[in-house]
Amino acid sequence: MNMIDKLKFDEKGLIPAIVVDGTTGQVLTLAYMNRESLEISMKEGRTCFYSRSRQALWRKGETSGAVQHIIDITADCDYDALVVRVNKDGPACHTGAESCFHNPLWAGDEAPGFSLDGLMEMLQGRKESPKEGSYTSYLFEKGLDKILKKVGEECTEVIIAGKAEDKAETVYEIADLAYHVMVLMLQLGISLEDVEGELAKRHVIDKKVKQEKMV
Repeated sequence: MNMIDKLKFDEKGLIPAIVVDGTTGQVLTLAYMNRESLEISMKEGRTCFYSRSRQALWRKGETSGAVQHIIDITADCDYDALVVRVNKDGPACHTGAESCFHNPLWAGDEAPGFSLDGLMEMLQGRKESPKEGSYTSYLFEKGLDKILKKVGEECTEVIIAGKAEDKAETVYEIADLAYHVMVLMLQLGISLEDVEGELAKRHVIDKKVKQEKMV
């Protein structure tokens, strides 16, 4: 059986598609697909939706260039909703925001889970709006030379801890190094996506080399 035949489209022939960033897990948008747009998406490997307002198909990024390359598509337990994981070439929202979900309505007391994206956002805030007594704001105030000096010092600490084969201390020093490297990245205008993109290219090269060796 064609898996699409198991899907439960609504009375208008549509099914909701939740688009998620394949790298960060961030929810990017909620759109709708009909059978045709889903088949196009699967054939082309990029998101194609059905616009309820225009009553027409539309390929994400066809005018903006912010194409969404599909990693995989998963149906829920009832086969009446989809999750589409993508790698994106640009913002998901027509406003220019990375995600369409950027209007806070309510926040509870529960602390959000840690993420590198969240840390980068906090560091960026300290850079744009310096806070008195903040070590991060102090580093940005002192500038590139100070930041580079700290990166060098933390590299040395990682080497010392690693050489001693002290796992706990090495983890601690790597965390210090990662923090200072992220400060350096913001100072130079480098994003996590820039680094992830470079690592992804190397992963492809490494995989290719392995395959060649097997041949």
